[in-house]
Amino acid sequence: MFIDFFLKLRDADVPVSLREYLTLVEAVDQGLANYDVEDFYYLSRSCLVKDERNLDKFDQVFGHVFNGLEAPEGEAHEIPEEWLRKLAEKTLTDEEKAQIEALGGWDKLMETLKQRLEEQKKRHQGGSKWIGTAGTSPFGAYGYNPEGVRIGQDDNRNFSAVKVWDKREFKNLDDSVELGTRNIKMALRKLRRFAREGAATELDLDDTIRSTAKRGYLDIRMVPERHNAVKLLIFFDVGGSMNPHVQVMEELFSAARAEFKHMEYFYFHNFLYEKVWKDNRRRHADTTNTWEVLHTYPHDYKVMIIGDASMSPYEIVYPGGSVEHWNEEAGAVWLERILRVYPHTVWLNPVKEAWWNNTQSIGMVHQIMADRMYPLTLDGLDRATKELSR
Repeated sequence: MFIDFFLKLRDADVPVSLREYLTLVEAVDQGLANYDVEDFYYLSRSCLVKDERNLDKFDQVFGHVFNGLEAPEGEAHEIPEEWLRKLAEKTLTDEEKAQIEALGGWDKLMETLKQRLEEQKKRHQGGSKWIGTAGTSPFGAYGYNPEGVRIGQDDNRNFSAVKVWDKREFKNLDDSVELGTRNIKMALRKLRRFAREGAATELDLDDTIRSTAKRGYLDIRMVPERHNAVKLLIFFDVGGSMNPHVQVMEELFSAARAEFKHMEYFYFHNFLYEKVWKDNRRRHADTTNTWEVLHTYPHDYKVMIIGDASMSPYEIVYPGGSVEHWNEEAGAVWLERILRVYPHTVWLNPVKEAWWNNTQSIGMVHQIMADRMYPLTLDGLDRATKELSR
């Protein structure tokens, strides 16, 4: 039944045995996956992966073999795969793109999508109205529209979609990355406030000498080790337009891990909403309520938000504007809550500072942050740490 999956895992050097494969088949026959792709993902991973070092290989093979579509929360419609099969890809000149008009706002876009789902009966390609491919319709894949819903496309092409129908998985950042982190560590060291806390484990040489001289015998004195008392909370944007910036984010993550004893982190996609997560492989099943974060970590935490702030403005100011789920409250509401709880918050942006004025959403976030947005460069990090140290 899943022999192709089994063989591709073997080809990817995941050590899967025939007995493990048969165990998976038996589990599926018993109905343990319940005809749900996410249930099947975790079931097959439990049956076939024995070493966590092979999890990433497994995820890649699983994504390749079982590359399906999942509707956003609250939607009951299923879009036939045939409608979105890539037979061609639309390429337009700048002049041709300028002639294509958007539908006229978020509400109109969602209303029209609902209408198309009810009316459409077959596959379309190259058109300007129906859900399909290689056209100028606001709904589909491998075409162009200045403001649309991307459905069934592997990755970004024009960075203009305001909502994405597909479910995606992202890799966690690797905090063991060391190459290139030295200069980042040096910049982060300006965000220091040392204190001695915990058990007395470090020799106090001066006090030992004084006490020994006073008592006439060796009297060893110990003190708690000095630690950086600054507490840091980091939110990382992952996936989509952040993929080209993974290396510099991993370097920052690794450097922060080394420099701060009290460091916590969470992931989000595009903008902060009502939930964040710790593990990108389980981000649909294992999330943390943002309210819980705000009530768990006190206001003396310093906060860094790492993201390119490049998205549809709807994602910031509209309920339901998220590209991946239906958010009951606008992203701007959640960002303002974070700023109220944590007065020492900065936003680090990997996009070149000279380009910020070219993107409307960056300007909006920059305004909400009261100009506390800095480029993700050594100079920007230096300016950010000075702001956090005030």
